Amino acid sequence: MNASVKLIEKVLPSTVNIHARVPQDHLSAQILGAERMGSGALIDPTGYILTVNYVVIGAETLQVTLLDNTQYEAEVAAQDFASGLAVLKISGNGLPCLPLQSSAELHPGDEVFMVASVGEEGLRVNGGGITSLGPFEAYWEYCLDRAIITTAMNPGLGGGPVLDMVGHMVGVMSLNLNEVGKFSLAIPVENFTEHKDELLRYGRRVSRPSRAWLGMYSYTFRDHIVVAGLLPGGPGDKAGLKSGDVILAIDGQEVSDRRQLYNQLWSHRAGETVSFRIFRNNAVRTIQVVSGNVEEFFG
Repeated sequence: MNASVKLIEKVLPSTVNIHARVPQDHLSAQILGAERMGSGALIDPTGYILTVNYVVIGAETLQVTLLDNTQYEAEVAAQDFASGLAVLKISGNGLPCLPLQSSAELHPGDEVFMVASVGEEGLRVNGGGITSLGPFEAYWEYCLDRAIITTAMNPGLGGGPVLDMVGHMVGVMSLNLNEVGKFSLAIPVENFTEHKDELLRYGRRVSRPSRAWLGMYSYTFRDHIVVAGLLPGGPGDKAGLKSGDVILAIDGQEVSDRRQLYNQLWSHRAGETVSFRIFRNNAVRTIQVVSGNVEEFFG
């Protein structure tokens, strides 16, 4: 890793450990667990912390620990389910914070490094190069128009800062990809900075229209979308979609990859009915799904 010791020492105090406790009966507990640990980054001296949403969904209590082992009770200030970011707030003043820099200044091949909490063992740092800066879609109805994919392997818990070589925070570490040359995915910070006032005022992106959600996991196989699983009690499950269903079309529009599927699905608002043509048990059938709102489902 090429980040200097002096630079690393400068950014370490702004990275925090997050400990979330979620009620056992919360709908997120069955897939994410009732006790979660994550990393986060202080982005404001008054105590705002940027992290990933999956760490804090449904949290009943949140405890934040700084590098010097000072502990704070935190609350969720904002959640953005579309980008996967969340903002926490602790009471403080004059706290060490990281400057934010748009990923638009980055290019493939640029070096970055990341800092992550490893729980009670403190913090770890790792570095690498940017592999790509482009669209990314995942199997759980998630898509970014621009994602930071890097060879830097996350050294600890998700949610920590990804930084350029002058110490500007450019992204939030989200996923371990574990692919050759593509070890980690980060969410660019502009998903927060471009909507900061709205997020901190309302706690969510109120200006963005709601979009249909199914609670479905999927994968692509030979130019077809296959249902890999369904969240129990979610809209897709209630409507009768099943694991193994092959999705042929949505609203009569054929879909052959997840991006097409998501774009067609998200042309609907939450609560609208979406028509699926599927292949199951050697037969083609149509299933009508009354879509849901992921924010309300996990709220």
